[in-house]
Amino acid sequence: MIKIAVCGAAGRMGQRIINSIVEAEGVQFSGALERPEHPRIGEDAGVLAGYGATGVLITDNLSAVLAGCDVLIDFTSPKVSLKNLEMCALHKKSIVIGSTGFTPEERLFAQELAREIPAVLAPNMSVGVNVCFKVLKDVAKTLGDDFDVEIVELHHNKKKDSPSGTAVRMGEVVADALGRDYNKVATYHREGICGERTKEEIGMQTVRGGDIIGEHTVYFIGMGERIEISHRAMTRDMFSRGSVRAAKWVVGKAPGLYDMQDVLGLK
Repeated sequence: MIKIAVCGAAGRMGQRIINSIVEAEGVQFSGALERPEHPRIGEDAGVLAGYGATGVLITDNLSAVLAGCDVLIDFTSPKVSLKNLEMCALHKKSIVIGSTGFTPEERLFAQELAREIPAVLAPNMSVGVNVCFKVLKDVAKTLGDDFDVEIVELHHNKKKDSPSGTAVRMGEVVADALGRDYNKVATYHREGICGERTKEEIGMQTVRGGDIIGEHTVYFIGMGERIEISHRAMTRDMFSRGSVRAAKWVVGKAPGLYDMQDVLGLK
């Protein structure tokens, strides 16, 4: 039985992850972590999540949570996730990170920390989105440089990072397939007389509003034809179920930084 703890247990995503854990086979919900002085500390995490009493109380004691788990699931923020990854490495516990907005330097630091433990870091835990990553790679390789690439992503008005980690990963996948450096060709802003579009650039547009969970569309635009590859999230449960799947997979693996492509066997 794999024991799973959740960081950010009182948040919307944390609550959905808790439900997915208690409903999954072969795992046990063992710990619930929140930031110090959070108003929900001391409450039963299962009750807060709408599942019912689990006997797991929300705490701010990371060391105690890690002592009682095999793997920590973290959907918080890059700074918090890196701190938790560092602590997991110290305690020799696995971790699954679904936080987004990592800088290239932060990702390198995560890779260094993961030399000690197995860790899954993925901007999107959805099985469907990760299938899209694979499809995008194949489509981009086939179409080559004859099609312009534009990416549009939509999320709720509470999302803090922009563009989304999923959109960035889509751009990276396409750029890599086309032999380009994403950090050099990504275009996030167009205004005024900005000149003609270059063949190499990958446009990235962001929409924020309401309660949109997440929508991503990659456009391959050629002369006289257009291909659109889209994914629309209709519930957060697909992310939470994917994170539990990753948690079950990562325990016992060799140290290293993995992603959902590894978890799903898509590489």
